[in-house]
Amino acid sequence: MTDDLPPNPALLPAGLRDLLPPEAEIEAASVEAIMATFAAHGYQRVKPPLLEFEETLLSGPGGAVAEDTFRLLDPDSRRMMALRSDTTPQVARIASTRLAKAPRPLRLSYAGQCLRVRGTQLAPERQVAQAGIELIGPDNPLADAEIILVGAEALSATGLTRLSFDLTLPRLVPTLLAGLGLPAEQERALVHALDRKDTAAVRAHGGKLAAMLVELLLAAGPAEKALGVLERTAFPDAAKEQIDRLAEIVAVVRARAPALKLTVDPIEFRGFRYHTGVSLTVYAPGRHEELGRGGRYLCSNVEPATGLTLFPDAILRAAPRLAPRPRVYVPLGADPEAVRALRAQGYATVAALEPVADAAAEAERLDCDHILTPTGLCRVKGE
Repeated sequence: MTDDLPPNPALLPAGLRDLLPPEAEIEAASVEAIMATFAAHGYQRVKPPLLEFEETLLSGPGGAVAEDTFRLLDPDSRRMMALRSDTTPQVARIASTRLAKAPRPLRLSYAGQCLRVRGTQLAPERQVAQAGIELIGPDNPLADAEIILVGAEALSATGLTRLSFDLTLPRLVPTLLAGLGLPAEQERALVHALDRKDTAAVRAHGGKLAAMLVELLLAAGPAEKALGVLERTAFPDAAKEQIDRLAEIVAVVRARAPALKLTVDPIEFRGFRYHTGVSLTVYAPGRHEELGRGGRYLCSNVEPATGLTLFPDAILRAAPRLAPRPRVYVPLGADPEAVRALRAQGYATVAALEPVADAAAEAERLDCDHILTPTGLCRVKGE
């Protein structure tokens, strides 16, 4: 019976996968390029642990990702542990504890793996790589613009030069609805209509703000177009402050990177639930998969911060295909200095461990492009 068959050893849980050669090396190279860009802009790398005590990991901004977080009992301390589903809350903890006395602005970067309880329809993976930056301390448009500009440069280092940064205002709708005084059921229906961009339902449930909310729905698009609509709309003061902040961020980015594509959707919210100010999502044109998310939040619910998390798995799928490192088969007895010189030039040297009758055939069997001969490199494939 099939029930008696042993499980296939290659079978993995849903949402988890092995990354094989050469993709694993290409992804690692992309992460290194991203992190080198972050370092060049003064972001210092930290490395939080995979596991923390549950009450620590899920405090502050970590509470917003509690539903995505795996828990387990630590057999040593007998306390509940949590496995990170997002790295930003850990960096926020480090900033507010271990680095509480470090000078501000504090620029930190990180790279590592996260595990989520479940994936989504568009992103079914449950183990995801992250590489990101957090800018902690300042609360001004220059800081918000910096994460956009540094993120664009980091993605460019992976070969992605055509990008779209979609900016959103996660607190705008709650700010507007706070003064509307709608019954709870009507407010839920209105929020649902806004999420679905259903203008007819927004008009039906929006009360005295219906016309304004419909105009916000229709404002989504290129940043300059959207800001033109927003600046002509009569908002309450609390909402106007958010619009003005967004306009200042766009102006800074435009001054420094005029060709970067910026769009604005004042109603949409795709970010992490701990975001409290202008947020952003990064896409490659023509693709629906997110390359990154970021935005403003409160570090440990107190200190202003903003950041950007990039997703190397998605970047690998969107970026131009990189050629794998060329491989050279090195027969026994080869000159060690010549082999070292090849590695310095970027080749991977695959050393023979025993004599073979046909070195060229062995090189091809080991997926090598070249073989090292006494007279130099000789191509194996394509000859």
